[in-house]
Amino acid sequence: MSKPWVTLDSRETPDGTLELRRRDKGDFLILIGGRVLMNSRASRSEEVLGIRTCRDLQPGARVLVGGLGMGMTLRAVLDTVPEDATVVVAELHPVVAEWCRGPLAELTNGAVLDPRVTVALSDVADCIREAAEEEGGYDAIVLDLFEGPHARTNAEKDPLYGRRAIDRTWRALRGGGIAGIWAEAPEQGFELRLKKRGFAVEGLRPGKGGFRHWVVLARRP
Repeated sequence: MSKPWVTLDSRETPDGTLELRRRDKGDFLILIGGRVLMNSRASRSEEVLGIRTCRDLQPGARVLVGGLGMGMTLRAVLDTVPEDATVVVAELHPVVAEWCRGPLAELTNGAVLDPRVTVALSDVADCIREAAEEEGGYDAIVLDLFEGPHARTNAEKDPLYGRRAIDRTWRALRGGGIAGIWAEAPEQGFELRLKKRGFAVEGLRPGKGGFRHWVVLARRP
């Protein structure tokens, strides 16, 4: 019989109550407004996202990760990038970074404490916008957010997945750079928008059985 979930911490946010729950060693949930943001037992697609986006990066690479969550994607990124890479993680909620330095650290061997990592308490869309103004700030952009691209995404104005945002992502990447995006399921409209901007696009469904999400890789020539 499974143990009951225990709430370790909770904070009020504009989107509802943000909670960290634990049931057993290594078994965590993060929820917001009662909806599960992340389950530590379902991290396969996050790991594939980090590895596949970053596996071809060269020494000195600069990486932007959107969304810290439990740090699973960040751990995969750190295990894949060159040793002299620098990684910026954009996270809206300061308490999530606190959790990753505290009770969640056991899941990722303290990924957020790695000296290559800087946590920016900001919206990743703003980080991309700033890099786009510099014309090529990153070699890789990894988006692991609660809401990936979906059929209801505003194709023009969505701040991350609309046409304008895709153009900003293009300009935020250096030549040959790559964006990796987590999605709950394939979204042809989003992939078509990427292709129209000039990205070479690949879609992946990691693993077999169980929790299977979708990973989009978009490389700039």
